[in-house]
Amino acid sequence: PNQPLAHAQFVSNIVDFGMNLQQALEAPRFTRNTATGCDAFIESRFPGETIKRLSAMGHELTVRAEFTQEMGRGQAVLFDSKTGVHYAASDPRADGAAIPEPIQL
Repeated sequence: PNQPLAHAQFVSNIVDFGMNLQQALEAPRFTRNTATGCDAFIESRFPGETIKRLSAMGHELTVRAEFTQEMGRGQAVLFDSKTGVHYAASDPRADGAAIPEPIQL
């Protein structure tokens, strides 16, 4: 159930917050275990103030480990068409590697 949320957070981290691929994969995440209600799982790396404010708004948060696989995991490759460079990143939440193609000289 968390794949769409993980994808949305990953894309938002790049588009809205200017993160590179690795930063976007490493950023703290949240997920839902149900389709309704105000409950959510949230990684402990979110600032304490953020967790307090969300709780005060009525969200029922369960704080999870710093990097938990419950939030999804993956690798990413990005091709920069302006420079011709491939970038790759791997999520620290699980084993894996992302290896871009070598640059053609």
